[in-house]
Amino acid sequence: MEVSHVNGDEEPRTTSQQYPLVLNRVKMQGAVMAVQPVIKVAGICGSLRKDSYNRGLLNAAIEICKDSVKGMEIEYVDISPLPFLNTDLEVNGTYPPAVEAFRKKIEEADCYLFASPEYNYSVTGPLKNAIDWASRPPNVWADKAAAMVSAGGGFGGGRSQYHLRQIGVYLDLHFINKPEFFLNAFQQPSKFDSDGVLTDEETKQRIKAVLLALQAFTLRLKGKCE
Repeated sequence: MEVSHVNGDEEPRTTSQQYPLVLNRVKMQGAVMAVQPVIKVAGICGSLRKDSYNRGLLNAAIEICKDSVKGMEIEYVDISPLPFLNTDLEVNGTYPPAVEAFRKKIEEADCYLFASPEYNYSVTGPLKNAIDWASRPPNVWADKAAAMVSAGGGFGGGRSQYHLRQIGVYLDLHFINKPEFFLNAFQQPSKFDSDGVLTDEETKQRIKAVLLALQAFTLRLKGKCE
């Protein structure tokens, strides 16, 4: 029988007796790690263009989250398959398959990151359409945290954000207030490459600040902060 080292008057323990204690300690440590919440973010882009600057911001946010924001995962949720909102398409409390799939993604997310370009001083038609589909009964946006980023000319898409905030009031969607993120995508030096990929490091740090604020606010709303 192999005997472990003992001190003083302690009873000697065999390695077979020690093993359950070690195993239980490992299980307890694993349980502690398991309770750390992983925030699931639905990333939604208001532009349908593949290489849009706003899609570039969202793609950058996904990569930044993977690399340097622990406890948060962003999934891009495509809004292009959604039909125009038409309540005639609602049959016996169900929605078209593309709408059902979209609503499920929104419902399962802990919070949202919108990349919202500005069209005519407002949000885009596709984004408003997506918002409206997910707000049909039951409203699956309700009581969740959200953040937004925008790229464009001049104000950098800022007016779309103010309209999005107004929409969020009725949806019971809670946007972070700071930091705000607007980016003039046409100002030199260019922040994106020819494929719409964000290359500017300072802008990436600004996006990271938005993500950290969204993470903190989401945990606060979910009641997991001390």
